[in-house]
Amino acid sequence: MTERERMDKGLVYDCSSVEIMTEQTKHVGYMKEYNTLGLGNEKRMEELLHIMLAEVGENTYIQPPFYANWGGHHVHLGKWVYVNFNGTFVDDGNIYVGDYIMIGPNVTIATAGHPIYPPLREKQLQYNADVHIGKNVWLGAGVVVCPGVTIGDNSVIGAGSVVTKDIPDNVVAYGNPCRVAREINEHDKEYYFKDKKIDLPLE
Repeated sequence: MTERERMDKGLVYDCSSVEIMTEQTKHVGYMKEYNTLGLGNEKRMEELLHIMLAEVGENTYIQPPFYANWGGHHVHLGKWVYVNFNGTFVDDGNIYVGDYIMIGPNVTIATAGHPIYPPLREKQLQYNADVHIGKNVWLGAGVVVCPGVTIGDNSVIGAGSVVTKDIPDNVVAYGNPCRVAREINEHDKEYYFKDKKIDLPLE
């Protein structure tokens, strides 16, 4: 079995192998170009997103700079996804992100891990576990999502949280480690921040 086959099966593999490094290097070039662009370069940025990423929906935008181990090759983004500055996607495994997602600045989504046993790490061994983020999710600034995590639809992850375990649908969660604080409720339909009332129609 090749190292790439081991990688795809979720087994431990040598992430420094020539086979892996050669393919990985091929994919990061477009990311480097993307990070040189900004306002006024939207057409080329959209073209690059469709080249770089495994999937990308309409009206999806990543604010440069953007960093990904595989240049986004294993990143699947739905429609109306916004990724703010310094998004870091450790996409050795697959990262699945649903529609209508807001990702704050300095967010890390990681799929890669390394064995705890030190002699295995000396051999540059790695494993990957896919991350799944549902629709209508907001990840606040500085959130870290760890390998293998699933975040449910409509949930909000507070700034600075470290998400080590699955988060269900329709909740507000935060902390290190991230825990559910409460469900999204009727109060949230009336107030958008503390005592600030929503003064726009909801539909």
